[in-house]
Amino acid sequence: MRATAPLAGRSRRQLHTLLVANRGEIAVRILRAAAELDVRTVAVYEPADEASLHVALAGQALAVPSYLDTHRIVSAAAEAGCDMLHPGYGFLSESAGLADACDEAGISFVGPTASTIRKLGDKVAARQLAQQLGVPTAAGSAAPCDSPAGVRAAMAGAGIHYPVMLKAVGGGGGRGMRPVARDEALDEAFAACQRECAAVGLHGGVFVEELLPA
Repeated sequence: MRATAPLAGRSRRQLHTLLVANRGEIAVRILRAAAELDVRTVAVYEPADEASLHVALAGQALAVPSYLDTHRIVSAAAEAGCDMLHPGYGFLSESAGLADACDEAGISFVGPTASTIRKLGDKVAARQLAQQLGVPTAAGSAAPCDSPAGVRAAMAGAGIHYPVMLKAVGGGGGRGMRPVARDEALDEAFAACQRECAAVGLHGGVFVEELLPA
């Protein structure tokens, strides 16, 4: 397990209670790893998951309304005396708000800092950061596009041609991504990217990159 800056200067003995803010396989893997390190564990679960394996494996389990309820999850960690919180992957693992809430509660967030999450959670900002650091990036738009016409203008400005990849600024895990091989398919692909992100409450802006062959 790896944690962010709040862990600095603390011994493993002092960091002894971990809340796992996830379910399923990833929660089970984290709980088993923690057990190998003699770390006390706390699980959270939605009512429908009360009989799940991750609940049985944890030293303590607390019900929460939702795995996306940041306030309740951090409150549960504090109530259980946790000094670490592991988000697993998916759910709140890319939530800068959760990292901030842990910091405010004096709980070490096992993952990137809130600042890093914010920088990399916005794909356009992440591209700009990579470029500033000299990391090669695919040719693409320098800012989000608010319409298919904006995508076409960005493509012309960047000198790129089909095929291209449309990406939602705030997407993740493959959400909000659409390859576009020809101009006739652009409008629907743009709308699909926006719909996917809106459905899960993510930033709906879209940008375009050259689609590199595999």
